[in-house]
Amino acid sequence: MTVTFEGPLPGEPYDVAVVGAGVVGAAIARALARHPRLRVALVEAQDDVGQGTSKANTAILHTGFDAVPGSLEARLVREGARLLAAYAAESGIPVERVGALLVAWDEDQLAALPRLAAKAAANDCHDTRLLDAAELYAREPHLGPGALGALHIPGESVICPWTTPLAYATQAVRHGVHLHLNCRVEQAGRRDGRHELTTTRGTLRARRLVNAAGLHADTLDRLLGHDDFTVTPRRGQLLVYDKFARPLVRHILLPVPTALGKGVLVAPTVHGNVLLGPTAEDLDDRHATGSTADGLRTLRAQGRRILPALLDEEVTAVYAGLRAATEHDDYQVRAHPGQGYVTVGGIRSTGLTSSLALADHVLGLLTETGLDPGPARDLEPVRMPNLGEAFPRPYQRPDLIAADPRYGTLVCHCERVTLGEIHDALTSTLPPRSLDGLRRRTRARAGRCQGFHCGAAVRALFEQARP
Repeated sequence: MTVTFEGPLPGEPYDVAVVGAGVVGAAIARALARHPRLRVALVEAQDDVGQGTSKANTAILHTGFDAVPGSLEARLVREGARLLAAYAAESGIPVERVGALLVAWDEDQLAALPRLAAKAAANDCHDTRLLDAAELYAREPHLGPGALGALHIPGESVICPWTTPLAYATQAVRHGVHLHLNCRVEQAGRRDGRHELTTTRGTLRARRLVNAAGLHADTLDRLLGHDDFTVTPRRGQLLVYDKFARPLVRHILLPVPTALGKGVLVAPTVHGNVLLGPTAEDLDDRHATGSTADGLRTLRAQGRRILPALLDEEVTAVYAGLRAATEHDDYQVRAHPGQGYVTVGGIRSTGLTSSLALADHVLGLLTETGLDPGPARDLEPVRMPNLGEAFPRPYQRPDLIAADPRYGTLVCHCERVTLGEIHDALTSTLPPRSLDGLRRRTRARAGRCQGFHCGAAVRALFEQARP
């Protein structure tokens, strides 16, 4: 297994290099790993997988009910939802099928619901149902006053956004993909029919190139002579409410969508919290992941209308993520056969859901560039640590504790994270390179005290494990 984070890169050319180890890039690397004849590199600018858009989204496994019918996004979200649900069950990624309610707050929104139901049907989502106000409030008794009705989409689910890219990358690395972290691509060109990427760690050569660089996909595209789209970072700020708020909401509560997206939602998380957000702010800065007073004020105002009692609960975390919005309504995925190059751009918040279908689609496009992937094989399944509250955690499993008492030793009491889980993360195929990486693998320091009580102990364990 090859995972590097410093030093020069291998000099021998790869058959395929995938730039960007977010959920989409990691899924593509995993798909390529099914073909043992290929020599594949997964290149990431940051020190961990899933560090960009993938780590800060609303963590919803979409049905694709509101996608543009006939679009590439609609097809891949629909296929990807099925694939990811099956993959999650196999690999232990927590998923809860809570369903969504698209809530109408005025007569215009109420009148739009049948049209949205028809759109859902056009996207092969046939189990939606219109609810009147009485049934809506019966389902969500803490909903704010004034809602007139809703569209129920029972297939919408919540999923762990951190475990998914980690599972893909772990499986890819275990099957021979080379993962190079801290490896930012600064220039791209071609020489002797091969791609030459100038990175912060030297030159990387590859016969085929996949651009899954997320917020920077248009930049890499232009280095290769294409000007098909421009990424406009769309910031989404979110509030995370404490677990005491979890009984207040049973479904994902969505507004009627606008041109800027799905709007502000209230949603339970698989980690037992409640999310309020995101905002939708188009920016120029591709690193502006800070929260703002105005943004949080806006969220609270909208949250007060949707679920007033939520505002009385404690906020445990605030975060912001950037989505790779473009001037186009659809994903920007295309092959450039003459260059042996595939662009995977404009992948917005649905990319988590569509990731596995996108990976299959990209593999097909690579063959259009002349790549012969050779025979395929089944991948050995991975089993990821359970971070979901709806499933038994290690501290709740006498069998694990009997086998290893470290699973009965709590380190992070807010999130019930045990010494055994932290040890597993620190000795895993892709160990964390930072305390934040350890948090995404275990939930340690993610609870209501945000590491005030366990921080020193967690840091000591992390430092002890560093090479």
